Amino acid sequence: MRTRKFIGIIGLAALLAAGTAAAKPGPDERQPLVLAAGAHSLAAKGDAIRAWGSDRYGQLGDGRRPIGTTPGLVAALNGVAAIGAGRDHSLALKQDGTVWAWGDNYAGLLGDGGGQDRPAPVQVAGLGPAAGIAAGAAHNLAVERDGTLWAWGENLLGQLGDGTVVDRSVPVRVAALERVDAAAAGNAHSLALAEDGAVWAWGDNGYGQLGDGTFSSQAAPVRVEGLDGVSAVAAGGEHSLALRTDGTVWAWGRNGEGQLGDSTLENRTSPAQVPVLNDVTAIAANGNHSLALRGDGTVWAWGSDASGELGDGGGADNRNAAVQVKGLDSVVAIAAGQDHSLAVTKNGDVWAWGANASGELGDNSTTSRQKPVRIARLGAATALAGGGDHSLALGGDGTVWAWGDNHAGELGDGTPLFRAEPVASAKVKGVLALAASTNGEHSLALAKNGDVWAWGRNQTGQLGDGTTADRSEAVKVRGLGKAVAIAAGDYFSVALRKDGTVWAWGNNYFGSLGDGTNANSAKPVQAAGLRDVAAIAAGDDHTLALRGDGTVWAWGENHAGELGDGSTTNRSVPVQVAGLEAVVAVAAGSDHSLALKRDGTVWAWGANAEGQLGDGSTTNRTVPVQVAGLGAVTAVEAGINHSLALKQDGTVWAWGANGFGQLGDNRTESRATPAQVAGLDSVVAIAGGDYHNFAVRSDGTVWAWGMNGDGQLGDRTTDNRLSPVQLTELPFTDQ
Repeated sequence: MRTRKFIGIIGLAALLAAGTAAAKPGPDERQPLVLAAGAHSLAAKGDAIRAWGSDRYGQLGDGRRPIGTTPGLVAALNGVAAIGAGRDHSLALKQDGTVWAWGDNYAGLLGDGGGQDRPAPVQVAGLGPAAGIAAGAAHNLAVERDGTLWAWGENLLGQLGDGTVVDRSVPVRVAALERVDAAAAGNAHSLALAEDGAVWAWGDNGYGQLGDGTFSSQAAPVRVEGLDGVSAVAAGGEHSLALRTDGTVWAWGRNGEGQLGDSTLENRTSPAQVPVLNDVTAIAANGNHSLALRGDGTVWAWGSDASGELGDGGGADNRNAAVQVKGLDSVVAIAAGQDHSLAVTKNGDVWAWGANASGELGDNSTTSRQKPVRIARLGAATALAGGGDHSLALGGDGTVWAWGDNHAGELGDGTPLFRAEPVASAKVKGVLALAASTNGEHSLALAKNGDVWAWGRNQTGQLGDGTTADRSEAVKVRGLGKAVAIAAGDYFSVALRKDGTVWAWGNNYFGSLGDGTNANSAKPVQAAGLRDVAAIAAGDDHTLALRGDGTVWAWGENHAGELGDGSTTNRSVPVQVAGLEAVVAVAAGSDHSLALKRDGTVWAWGANAEGQLGDGSTTNRTVPVQVAGLGAVTAVEAGINHSLALKQDGTVWAWGANGFGQLGDNRTESRATPAQVAGLDSVVAIAGGDYHNFAVRSDGTVWAWGMNGDGQLGDRTTDNRLSPVQLTELPFTDQ
């Protein structure tokens, strides 16, 4: 598809997880970028999720079992808004409101209706658009955007809050709770922070962790005694924390290791204030220790120090009062694992300390640490986009890099100069996602604040600035509102807004703007009749939209059946693609279309002269047909007349046109069925240009193959490549 967005969007929404505080989201809140779990850790940087530590159940999502001692990219996830880490599983909330899970599936805690462990993300079934997630030891919580709370997984002690003790492999609603702002999950108990600042709890109460003055477990929520004005909650193994708006911290539940921080070792059935601490801005808890971040950027810890998780160099001595973590300042986020801790500093560095037997500190060792150590290699490219004859990459700092053809200014560096190696696009910073046109010779960037910027060719208004003047530097698209996704067609552009509506601008000869007319527009216009859209893709002259219900809609040119409605009639308003449901991703080629279904199968329709539909024929199809021999697929991409698929095992498969080596099989003959790209494994993301492709491996390296006449592969040559070559010395990576 023309939106080459692969690992793209930071800005974590309400981050709700075991080991990290769940807080009421603020209007300008930047959420923590790290999470720690039983023996693994997650970090989100630039929309890429990286994981390290134990991979016994596939919880790293990158196929490195049994452990990974340095951060690796989680496969097949982009547009991530929040992350969650349980004991042996992981969660991600995407910007479209869907929730994804991977790793251990004991008691159905992946929420996919089954019990099979998953080494790559699968979508949690039956949830409406979510605003936040929380991962417990073996259960999960999700706050939907309407304020309702849902739970799934183990329920032996009532931790799902549905009034039963029955495990659930798909989400069920937590009883009697509405207007929930945030949630947290411990070993077997759950917390919810209501809109009015009250805290509710349910599940295991053997140590008083429900805070209701008793030791009786509860299968439905009860209110925590004596707490109001709460802004965040955190759940340890069997203890609970609350941060009040006055900056004080309150704790209750188990205290045998001093994790309540009240200078005693007595369990508490109701909240008690943690002494000394004030001006606290964030809290975290897991296992038997607790963390607090103060307004001055220092981190404080208390409780168990058996593995050095308090970070004070104290020689594994437990602390029943808060002590300062040594050597850390300017901290902006914290997270607590079972026996280890994480912090992010203002400059984006990630620090870790505590247990490390499974590599959970990410420092390329298995040595436990009593003081923080810096984690390396979290700065690789976070997004790539392939245009017709130019390419884009998003660096970890949000800078856009570009290379290849530049005669229309599509590299955005203020010049018309061809570039065979990456140059920075000077005006665009803080970018979350990228899109590159093919024949239209223009580029798009989505910024963190929802603004869309464009540069390059503009003869039909595809830059959306109200003019038709070409731009060699980025200009802001006018009148769009806040966008969450972008796509670039040949001479038009598309954006998905936060409210689920689709807007488009530029060439409209075939109706590809979807507004019911054929008039070009140099400013965004709304595609008619579409709501609840989760993803978009743009071909040469047609557009696709994936709705939240799993259906696909299409409009624009249809000469080869690329709209999938059983006809070859162009459409200026969206029509439903026939016979498709449970779709999780879409991609658009020049005049063919792809859909990835939840079951891992790929379906295709439209032009097929080069075998790009992958059904073993060269016959055009006006309705979807299944791509032959492919299963367990996690991502799809489409070039002009070739197609790509990334499988769960980290291999890449390609089919269709191959005149420039774009199938990566060391040949130039077209293929009508998928063939494996040569020499690539452990791949976590793919992107396709007109006649060239990219892949990112779990070690952060970038590989490219196919057409290179304008230097679009970025390997400092103009030689076509029939199989993948590694791009070295890239300025946006840590290679």
